[in-house]
Amino acid sequence: MIARISYFFSDILAWLACDVVRYRRGVVRENLRTSFPEKSDKELRRIEKGFYRFLGDYFVETLRLGAMTEKNMRKRLRVEGIEEVNDAVARGQSVSIYLGHYCNWEWVSSLPLHIDPKARCAQIYHPLNNRFFDRIFYKLRTRFKANNVPMNDILQKLIGWKREGVPSVTGYIADQAPGMNIHLFTDFLNHDTGVYTGPERISKFLGAKAVYAWMSRPKRGFYTLRFIPISENVKKEEMFEVTRRYFSLLEANIREAPEYWLWSHRRWKRNREQFEQYHGERAAEMLSHL
Repeated sequence: MIARISYFFSDILAWLACDVVRYRRGVVRENLRTSFPEKSDKELRRIEKGFYRFLGDYFVETLRLGAMTEKNMRKRLRVEGIEEVNDAVARGQSVSIYLGHYCNWEWVSSLPLHIDPKARCAQIYHPLNNRFFDRIFYKLRTRFKANNVPMNDILQKLIGWKREGVPSVTGYIADQAPGMNIHLFTDFLNHDTGVYTGPERISKFLGAKAVYAWMSRPKRGFYTLRFIPISENVKKEEMFEVTRRYFSLLEANIREAPEYWLWSHRRWKRNREQFEQYHGERAAEMLSHL
């Protein structure tokens, strides 16, 4: 009954966001049009409608996280391939989990329910400007004992655990637009895309294993998370190879059901031309991977 009521309100929110307020509708349409030039206008409108419906679901599902029991969480988020993480932890190796703003990423904060308690579970936390919502989301994201660590403190925290001999399992949602401090452009959804490389640099320092959290939504209110190996030891990989593999997997995941990605984000607001104009002669050096 609670789920039915929640999704009734979700449908109202979706209608308001899409048809009344038109929340970032221009951004959504431009992102979809340039990402899928092969799709017809009819197909793009279907994805657009599905996105707004999911955005409403994301909001009510995230709020429900605060009252969800461990049993219900395990039922609604099925985790497959957890041995990819726990086998590394058993060896004393840290693990970097790459994921995107795809499906309900907030529910991934429940992973401590599945991970060997020997490890410290962490996620990078960006405080919200609105203090009221910041307190709410902080509580929700720590509901199942994940450590929320501000981005500026994450490396120091992970190094501290490493010195204590404690492996860490850290989630990185690294698919949004970086500033102008870019060190890699890669192909992603039909765009030459500037991307974050910090997670890979941290993973190299730790000698961490890297996995991708492939998410799907079999039906409303239920998700499946499957771990796919990216690298057994990031330290042994060529620079930024792990980041390229991550974005390749993320794109494949998005193409499977495009409506579940965060299309309202201005992902391609900074392109290579702007980057080169901003940095001038330093641009080539910044992309040299040295």
